[in-house]
Amino acid sequence: MQNHEKIKSGIVALVGPPNVGKSTLLNRLLGQKISIVTPKPQTTRNRILGIVNGPDHQLVLLDTPGIHSARSPLNQEMVKIAMDTLAEVDAIIFMTDVTLPVPSPAKNPARFLEGRTQPVFLVINKIDLVAREKLLPILAAYQNLFPFQAIIPISAKTADGTDLLLQEVIDLLPQGPRLYPEDIPTDASERFIVAEIIREKIFLQTRQEIPYSTAVVIDRFLEEDHLVTIDATIIVEQPSQKGIIIGNKGTMLQKIGSAARFDIQELLDQKVLLKLWVKVEKDWTKNPRLLRELGFQG
Repeated sequence: MQNHEKIKSGIVALVGPPNVGKSTLLNRLLGQKISIVTPKPQTTRNRILGIVNGPDHQLVLLDTPGIHSARSPLNQEMVKIAMDTLAEVDAIIFMTDVTLPVPSPAKNPARFLEGRTQPVFLVINKIDLVAREKLLPILAAYQNLFPFQAIIPISAKTADGTDLLLQEVIDLLPQGPRLYPEDIPTDASERFIVAEIIREKIFLQTRQEIPYSTAVVIDRFLEEDHLVTIDATIIVEQPSQKGIIIGNKGTMLQKIGSAARFDIQELLDQKVLLKLWVKVEKDWTKNPRLLRELGFQG
């Protein structure tokens, strides 16, 4: 890479309500899974950085937690992470989906973007779920809500419209050097991604409030002789939640570990020995000190 190479280069934030497909879009544009995805809202807790490289462009995408009415300290921190991200970007992708009711101007979900100087793209996801003739009135209704740079309907799941979105965003990026080396898809460490994969499997295997009351800490990450040994602790808020995560005779913990190990081996391209423990930290989602220790600003 030449130090003074000039290409289309910039940082773009992915923001919007929970569960509209921001992480799915990030993974689609990257061509690999970096951000975890589940059917449950508020899966993403941290800012996830993904890097889309091309011969004439480098697009740095920031996947953010869903913006929602937050009450607990954890959820408030998630929204703060999303909002803070907007200060450092060249453009914003505001994402929603066709299954959500079209909001009135008084309840415009993009109103928090007013006053921003960056171009804002509205991306309406999940168009694979509606007939094409129903899409035009939805697009027309959103046009009156905000001065979007463009409104682009897509399906992140099927890739319909994602190439057009990528090109529209790249065209608006400033000329500049690459911000990251060409050969990396993310700045996230392997330890972070592994913890996220385990957390994803908890979301997929457990119900109700359990996933939202859990965090994952990687205690050991040891690579030797084509084997990666990983020790991880799943933190919960209540003893009853610990029992649910472990399951009858350890069956739930086994399911979580087996599913996680499969994805981790795909990620690392090595055999993995994964050991999971469960620990109670009472009301950790409301404790600023524990939130800081677990990687949140608090």
